[in-house]
Parts: sequence; structure tokens; C-alpha cells
Amino acid sequence: MEESKVLDGKTLRAVLSILQWWGFNVTVIIMNKWIFQNLDFKFPLTVSCIHFICSSVGAYIAIKVLKIKPLIEVKSEDRWRRIFPMSFVFCINIVLGNVSLRYIPVSFMQTIKSFTPATTVILQWLVWGKNFEWRIWASLVPIVGGILLTSITELSFNVFGFSAALFGCLATSTKTILAESLLHGYKFDSINTVYYMAPFATMILALPAILLEGAGVVDWLYSHQSIGSSMFIIFSSGVLAFCLNFSIFYVIHSTTAVTFNVAGNLKVAVAVLVSWIIFRNPISALNAVGCAVTLSGCTFYGYVRHKLSQQPSIPGTPRTPRTPRSRMELLPLVNDKQDKA
Repeated sequence: MEESKVLDGKTLRAVLSILQWWGFNVTVIIMNKWIFQNLDFKFPLTVSCIHFICSSVGAYIAIKVLKIKPLIEVKSEDRWRRIFPMSFVFCINIVLGNVSLRYIPVSFMQTIKSFTPATTVILQWLVWGKNFEWRIWASLVPIVGGILLTSITELSFNVFGFSAALFGCLATSTKTILAESLLHGYKFDSINTVYYMAPFATMILALPAILLEGAGVVDWLYSHQSIGSSMFIIFSSGVLAFCLNFSIFYVIHSTTAVTFNVAGNLKVAVAVLVSWIIFRNPISALNAVGCAVTLSGCTFYGYVRHKLSQQPSIPGTPRTPRTPRSRMELLPLVNDKQDKA
């Protein structure tokens, strides 16, 4: 009886953690799209910079003031030699995600971001010379096929937005792969990740944002109506983007790797549905099929990767590739739960 209550408690905790993760993630994505489309604030670099500033302040308060999480100490030289390069790739990843949202619908952007498992495997194969079992390659077929079908049938296709989303996948894969070597010896949770990387990302992005978008932002401030409410929405998206890191930390520690993988793909489906309800962007039947095939392929890939990771390690055989278990959000860079059930 007691064991049943414990299991019920764990199940309830897992469900609640997934729901709040979905809520924060979908809300941030929808708010960013609303900012670009409805507020006419078409400045993705500035939006990204505001998010980094909010995350820097939030992480400092959470760790230094409220002491919600203990600070993971990083040597001074490692901050520049290891953290800074990761922050640069991390910054590019977030910026490209917001740039893509500026030009293409949420549904299309989220589907393209689902291409990340394929780019991770391909990069490891081409650049790092790793070989993978045929089952890994076979599991990528529905992902690639679904992306192709979605791209061909997308009614609001934009080359620039599509390219930004695709290069965002490459940036996400690069960040994940580099984390294994650059951050060897450190195991960051999502809050410590933001604590160290968000200030660097702000420093990297601030000058380009001012030079490329500063004049446009000033014009917007002078010409736009309801500045107060609009600025509240813009900065609220930054605060919620930081809160998303707490939700990620909670869901990772409340679910198994397999559950996280399935929930992550269902989250994309929820984001697509909610964005369609709000923005009413046209979606053809074939486009919806392509999205469904892609998400099914991602789920299948996660299942294959998990099954292979449970097999005994044989000397000389390549490891199953480590891939990000989520997409737009700020994920932990190193997570020992990646290959565990």
C-alpha cells in the first residue's frame, strides 16, 4: 500500500513537472512570436539580449541571494577557455531561433528544430569521424523525410527563416557535442548553466544588437503606441525564459530519459496546435502529415538511442550519440541522466 502511494506520488510529480514545462516553453515561444508579429517589434537580436539580461539577473538572484541552488565553482581560466566558447555557440543558437520566429510560423520553426538529432549524428560522423550503428541511421529516415515534406508543403515558407532555423539546429548540435569535451569534469544543472553563460552571451550580443538594431528600436519607441504594455510583454518574455530553466531542472529530476524524450516531442505538437489557434497561420494537410512524421521519427530515434545505451559497452565500438533532449529552451549542458532510464 505504501509502495503504491509512493508510485502515485512520483507519477503525479512527473505529470505536473511535464505540464509546467510545457506551459513555460509554449508561452515563451508564443510570446516571442507575438512580439515580432503583433507588437511589430521586429528585432530578434534585441529580444535575445533582453532574455540574456533577465536570465543573468534571475540566475544571480536564485543562486547568490535566494540560494535555491548551490553555485558550482568554475576556475577562472576555465571560464574563458571553456565557458566562453560554449556561450558563443549558445548565443548563436538562441539568436537563430528568434530570427527564424521573426520570419516563419511557430509550427514550421518547431518542426525544423526537430531536425537536431539528425544534424548531431551527421556532425559527429563528418567532423569527428564517429561511426554509428545502422539502427541510428535508420531512425533518422522519418525525421529527414518529415522535414522535407513539411518544407515542400509549407504555405508560409521563407528562405531566410528556414535557413536560420536549420543553422540553429547545427548550433544546438555543436553546443551539445562541444559540451562533452569543453565541460569535461563539470556537471551543470540548468540554473548554473545560465549563471555562467548568460552574462557572456549578453556581452557577446550587446554590441551587434546596438549596431544593427539600435536605430530601429529607437524609431519603434517613438512611433509605437502603448509603449508601456508592449515593453511589459517584451520583458515578461525574458523573465519567463529564465523561469523555463527552473521548469527544465524540475522535469529532468522528475522523469526518466524516455519520458523526457516523448514529452519533448509532444511539447512540440502542443506548441504547433496553440500557435495555430492564436495566429491562424495556414497549414495544409500534407504539411501536418510532415510535422507528425517528423515528431514520430524523433520519438523513435530517442527510443533507439535509449535501447542502444542500455547495451553493455564493447571496447572499440562507438557510443550512441548524445543529443539534446529539448530544443528552443536553455538546457543543461552536461547531464548524467541522459543515458539512464
